[in-house]
Amino acid sequence: MSDEELDLDDIERRMKGALEALKSEFAGLRTGRASTSLLDPVTVDVYGANMPINQVGTVGVPEPRMLSVQVWDKANVSAVEKAIRNAGLGLNPMLDGQLVRIPIPELNEERRRELAKVAAKYAEQARIAVRNVRRDGLDQLKKMEKDKAISEDDHKIYADEVQSLTDRHVSEIDKALETKDKEIMQV
Repeated sequence: MSDEELDLDDIERRMKGALEALKSEFAGLRTGRASTSLLDPVTVDVYGANMPINQVGTVGVPEPRMLSVQVWDKANVSAVEKAIRNAGLGLNPMLDGQLVRIPIPELNEERRRELAKVAAKYAEQARIAVRNVRRDGLDQLKKMEKDKAISEDDHKIYADEVQSLTDRHVSEIDKALETKDKEIMQV
C-alpha cells in the first residue's frame, strides 16, 4: 500500500448522511400521530424575520393526537397560528390564550396510500445517494489502480468493502421504509 489510500470512513460517513437525511424526511411525514418534528418546517414571521417555530415557542405533544405550541411572546400568537395554517400541512390550529392547540386529524385510506408513495420516493432518493457514493469510491479505486497507487488485488479487496458498505446501508434504508410504511398504514 502506498500513501494514497481509499478513505472508507469517508465513504461510510457519506452513506450514513443519506440515511440520516431520509430519517429526517420521514419524521416530517404526517402519519395521524402527533410528533413535534411535524412542525419543524414551519417558520413564523416575527420581529421582521422568519424564525423556526421552536424559536418562538415551546412545541409539545400533550396527547397522542394533539400538538401544542406555548408561544413565549403574547404578540406573536396570531403569527404562529397563521404560519401553521399556511404551512400546507393540513392542520387547523386553535388559540387558547398564549397556547396554540393543533389537533391531528385522522388520515383516510387514500391519503395513507399517497404518504406511502412519498415515503417510497424518499427512500429511493436515499438509495440513489448511497449508490452515488459507491460510484465515487469505485471511480477513485480505478484511478488509484491506473496511477499504480494500488495493485489489482487491493482494488478488488477495496471494491468488495465498498460494495458491502453499500449493501448494508441500502438494507437499512429498506428497513426504515418498511417501518414507516407500517406506521403510515396503521389505523
